[in-house]
Amino acid sequence: MAATTEFELVSPGRLLLSEPVEMVVVPGTDGDFGALPQHAPMLSTVRPGVINIYKGGRVARRLFVAGGFAEVTQERCTVLADEAIDLAEITPAEVQQRLQAADDQVKEARNPEEKAAADRARGLAQALAEAASAAAHAHA
Repeated sequence: MAATTEFELVSPGRLLLSEPVEMVVVPGTDGDFGALPQHAPMLSTVRPGVINIYKGGRVARRLFVAGGFAEVTQERCTVLADEAIDLAEITPAEVQQRLQAADDQVKEARNPEEKAAADRARGLAQALAEAASAAAHAHA
């Protein structure tokens, strides 16, 4: 049996996932990084992107995160995510709805603060659309 490290995914409201994994690849702000058992301790900010969870020598699960922070120790990798979505559970219609809502928010922005928030929402929706598309092609 392969050595494992504990992976925890936490949202602002609750613990979303806690399980042993062989490796987890996280979209860090300075680039993707893999956390393995006995990893050197580190902290990183997380950009919007996909977390790949490895079990049995392959990607067992892909989760889209909207950004956040990651802490890696020798025993675990904890990601504190603003939002997390299992790519296996999101539909193309849901992705399209998020893109449309973000476009509407951009059109309705009236001041610089609203425009900045709308631009962030649009970028996040686009990142989710790209991740969902890549996940769909990986399973085709």
